[in-house]
Amino acid sequence: MPFKSDEVKKGPHRAPNRSLFYALGYTKEELERPLVGVVSAYSEIVPGHQHLDKLSKAVCDGVRMAGGTPVLVPAIGVCDGIAMGHEGMKYSLPSRELIADSVETMARAHSFDGLVLVPNCDKIVPGMLMGAIRVNVPTVVCSGGPMLAGLVKGEETSLSKMFEAVGAFKIGAIDEAELEEYENNVCPGCGSCAGMYTANSMNCLCEAIGIALPGNGTIPAVYSARTQLAKHSGMKIMEAIEADLKPSDIFTLEGFENALASDMALGCSTNTVLHLLALANEVGVDIDLNTINRISEQVPNLCHLAPAGPTHMQDLYHAGGIQAVLAELAEAGYLHLDLPTVTGKTVGENVKGRVNKDTNAIRPLDNPYSQTGGLAVLFGNIAEKGCVVKRSAVAPEMQQHSGPARVFNSEDEAIEAIYGGKIVDGDVVVIRYEGPKGGPGMREMLNPTSALAGMKLDKTVALVTDGRFSGASRGASIGHVSPEAASGGLIRLVEEGDTIVIDIPNYSIRLDVPDEVLAEREKNFTAPAPHEVTGWLKRYARLVTSANQGAVLEK
Repeated sequence: MPFKSDEVKKGPHRAPNRSLFYALGYTKEELERPLVGVVSAYSEIVPGHQHLDKLSKAVCDGVRMAGGTPVLVPAIGVCDGIAMGHEGMKYSLPSRELIADSVETMARAHSFDGLVLVPNCDKIVPGMLMGAIRVNVPTVVCSGGPMLAGLVKGEETSLSKMFEAVGAFKIGAIDEAELEEYENNVCPGCGSCAGMYTANSMNCLCEAIGIALPGNGTIPAVYSARTQLAKHSGMKIMEAIEADLKPSDIFTLEGFENALASDMALGCSTNTVLHLLALANEVGVDIDLNTINRISEQVPNLCHLAPAGPTHMQDLYHAGGIQAVLAELAEAGYLHLDLPTVTGKTVGENVKGRVNKDTNAIRPLDNPYSQTGGLAVLFGNIAEKGCVVKRSAVAPEMQQHSGPARVFNSEDEAIEAIYGGKIVDGDVVVIRYEGPKGGPGMREMLNPTSALAGMKLDKTVALVTDGRFSGASRGASIGHVSPEAASGGLIRLVEEGDTIVIDIPNYSIRLDVPDEVLAEREKNFTAPAPHEVTGWLKRYARLVTSANQGAVLEK
């Protein structure tokens, strides 16, 4: 059969191209096979990526075993934990666009017949997928897998507890020795941090939508089963090339609905909203924030992994993993079961015979944590185009809350006030000018949310921002306020002491200030000086769209 890669390796006119392949050490026999781009995000700065060199090699082995020729190419990746709390976080979400562009560039420039994507953390997963969707050649995702949970004082723990420990230290709840114990033990080795944070959320959703093999979301990074998964991913891409199964066949409206149903059951990170909207935008599928609420109303929340609860990814894996969760959802009719996946089987065929082995990690349908899903999108005058909250990580007493606004024009101002003891029970912390344009880059607010949690304020204080949150955030953390302050959103007119009314069960958030007062503020409004940035972030700020559109770049 003819291959796309024939464009660079067949015929007399491609002799110069072949000579360059030969310079790389490829043989004539290898050039007669399909070329598979193995996109590896290996680096020595991201714990979730430090072992991807080995997994990428295993993928390459699988490709060769199945009769293909693997071609290893690189991708960048930012470690959100290391970038957190300083200007480095401005580069996290924007790097998604660089990654997408680089995958598109490498695949098109070299005419790959298929792709195996080897990411692990945060926005690297959706970035690679965005590029693969543009190229639309057969693709399989093989992530690096989750980190094992750490152990502190005899209890499983992970990165979210580390950030919260800083807040606890600030108020004297723990001493320096206890802080150091967390520091040395919460992250015991390679892999994406062990809770249902953004990285693991996206890797689980890749499995749910069918672009990754069963086990992709939950097999721990250090298990030999992860290496076996990588080899099988390399083998499966060859079957996908033979069947011409493309991302556009998997990322359909029904596929996204399966991903969202899984998202609600698992209690995934709020960042999945940004990333699923961005992927839908790439493939031309119409999904908006109302779609998310519709599915959230239907699908119960079955899992409370960290930070929402005490379980971690290894517990979910031993309970049967994502396929066990999908089996629960399939039983209740929440999934489209006839959709294709990269296993070569349908969603329904994949989940057949899968069972829940641990009802502490995956609650059954008749005993969910809540009858509604893990995420909710709130609307109101302060967020006309919506804002997002991980309601599965919000305490019952904070599902509805009304309090005075404490207003800050940057994350840095807010964290100084929180650590300074200036935030008290009942407050609603408002952090603005941290959106996609205003930040720019839509920084994650894990430092403020974890400080509040560590100071025991997560059940009495809410936080509202046009920025975003790490999946490790918990409490009434409401982000992605759209329109953002820098784009003229009402959040820019909030003043100290204004009452903000939050009603998560009814999907509502409201600034309780009369319209005539807001109109007067509008007339007298003067915007603060924009945050100073240099380099390509200036270009990003000019081109990026609102969070309710996935914070993608204008086309």
